[in-house]
Amino acid sequence: MLWNPSGSPLAAKNQHRPGATPSTRPRDERRTETLPAFLLQPSAERRRPLAGLPPKVLSIAAGLPALALLSACKGPQSTFDAAGTEASSVLTLFWVMLAGAVAIWLFVVGFSVFVTIAKPGRYSERAGVHLIVWGGCVFPTVVLGALLWYGLSMMPGFRAPADEGPRIAVSGERFWWRVNYGVEGTPGVAKSLPAGGVESANELWLPVGKRIEILLGSPDVIHSFWVPSIAGKTDTIPGRVNRIVLEPTRTGTFNGICAEFCGEAHAQMGFRVIVASQGDYDARVAAEAEPAAVVTGSGYEAFMANGCNACHTVRGTDAVGRLGPDLTHVASRATIGAGILPMTPDNLALFIHSTGHVKPGVEMPAFAALPEAELGAIAAWLGDLK
Repeated sequence: MLWNPSGSPLAAKNQHRPGATPSTRPRDERRTETLPAFLLQPSAERRRPLAGLPPKVLSIAAGLPALALLSACKGPQSTFDAAGTEASSVLTLFWVMLAGAVAIWLFVVGFSVFVTIAKPGRYSERAGVHLIVWGGCVFPTVVLGALLWYGLSMMPGFRAPADEGPRIAVSGERFWWRVNYGVEGTPGVAKSLPAGGVESANELWLPVGKRIEILLGSPDVIHSFWVPSIAGKTDTIPGRVNRIVLEPTRTGTFNGICAEFCGEAHAQMGFRVIVASQGDYDARVAAEAEPAAVVTGSGYEAFMANGCNACHTVRGTDAVGRLGPDLTHVASRATIGAGILPMTPDNLALFIHSTGHVKPGVEMPAFAALPEAELGAIAAWLGDLK
């Protein structure tokens, strides 16, 4: 047997191979040949990209992820920025349930650390039975039972009558929201939303500090009405009238969304909720009840001549269509197309000309073939409907 001075099977094999010359360099020198050059430098000489930065800069950089997370807790569409009694209760429930989950997690992890690191060893069968009964059954049951009781105790308050505020019907339709103020009706199965009231679209005005009953329905598919800052979600279901009570606690403008996938333009089916004083709310509804401000002119004539009246209503004119949003006071709204564009004459013209491009999946046809003069006249007329 040949002696292997390097202790390596490969070196021993090379000694048997004709023409092989065993390496005579030290083993440590050969081992460093495959290492990157910067690792061969002494540790003090290695380049550290952050070593030259001031400590204050490093502290700010370390805190940026936390700031990014905290910034998501505020805004007109955040459940952490509650502006309603139900949203506040749900937020409190979240923190309570989080505390319960942390308690269970700390117990499990703490016990695991105790038996594996702090006091490892074998335990008796009796100790194992006690652990299973108390740690695996009693403790989780007590914690989860308390959380369940706390959550269910909130339900009666959410379902309490709303005698002091208005009743509003909201219909989710592909892909926008019909709003009727001051309706009469009741929730239930095999029902449709009540007719009447003062109609608007894609904006919902609410009086602050009042309990408002919202009746929800849909003529086509299931949608879900959700204003994260004010209350939880409630589905709008064809053939059924659902009910939700909103009680906003501060004024402001908040975002609402459809939280149930309903088709191609689902992600662009938003609406605005404006919470105002009782006086401002009453004035707004009274203004919505008035007929259109302008009922003549070239824009109105082009609107009627191109068939827009087949889908849209403009009260005070011969336009009485029911398929699309009511446009009587369209220019008083802040957005176009259920929250996708700011309300300007140019955006009105863009939406009419390239409807499917601006909002893919929308059921309104595009009027790209309209002459520019007619398109501009319609947009200008709609821009005067305040």
